[in-house]
Amino acid sequence: MTREIGEIINPVYHIREIEGRRVQWPIGVSPYYSGWLSSFMTAERDATGGQCLYPLHRCKTLHLVRHAQGIHNVEGEKDHNAYLSYDLFDAHLTPFGWKQVDNLRTHVQASGLSKRIDLIIVSPLLRTMQTAVGVFAGEAYTDGVNVPPGPPLIVANTGNSDHPAISSLNCPPFLAVELCRESLGVRPCDKRRSIREYRPLFPAIDFSLIESDDDILWKTDIREKNEEISARGMKFLKWLWTREEKEIAIVTHSAFLLHTLSAFGNDCHPYVKSEICAPFANCELRSVVIIDRSLNASASSTTNYPGKISHGLDLPSDVATEKHPEK
Repeated sequence: MTREIGEIINPVYHIREIEGRRVQWPIGVSPYYSGWLSSFMTAERDATGGQCLYPLHRCKTLHLVRHAQGIHNVEGEKDHNAYLSYDLFDAHLTPFGWKQVDNLRTHVQASGLSKRIDLIIVSPLLRTMQTAVGVFAGEAYTDGVNVPPGPPLIVANTGNSDHPAISSLNCPPFLAVELCRESLGVRPCDKRRSIREYRPLFPAIDFSLIESDDDILWKTDIREKNEEISARGMKFLKWLWTREEKEIAIVTHSAFLLHTLSAFGNDCHPYVKSEICAPFANCELRSVVIIDRSLNASASSTTNYPGKISHGLDLPSDVATEKHPEK
């Protein structure tokens, strides 16, 4: 829909061509927040009945999940100051949270979603990893005899739970990524353990992208600002386009989802924007499609077919008639 034709046309303005029209706006101001582009997109939406087309190979399907209920959710609801307690360090799921996980797992399997997902990305905190493996992994070990081959995704009783170990058999890869963590700093519930502590608890999760064993991102006296979370979310989505997988589940946190998604939907009907940006409940799953308008991603179609298999004339009939009118 938009095409960058020049980063700067003078010291204070950008320029773009949008549907054949040249548009300029001040540097530092997103065109998607400008009144002109908003009205342009509204006019376009009205002209097309609110529909649009985009090449499939420039799209990814994301299944966004907020973790299930953690002990910090319960204690913080009773007393907001509880969030500052080290008793909630790297908060784990409550028994009710595990019931939420079981319910979502049932939905994911009944809907066929579990068979379509190529990759599960998870924030490297205890509550998100518990949620991710409980929802998207293989079967739980019911006894110590018929144990499936391969390392488990989670060992039994991880995080003060009575939950059995869960198999990694016949499930997509799980990848831990720091960029999709909860707001950083101050609250101990959002501080992670060292990776060396996590590996024995989640043997089949891939922690290779995490650079530091210890949590160097969490600061005792500095809480990450909302705009910093949003910027981190944009960085995460940009990184996501470097992945080849097309259908990805992301298990993360409320503030990360809220501030990342708030940048989207400004060219949509207000009701659609509210569907995108509404806060997530515990263990809520919301599926969205994200498209690459920038051409930054190196995408190639696996389904497109050129049609012509040999050299030869291939003019549409109306074009051929115009070129060779009947005499």
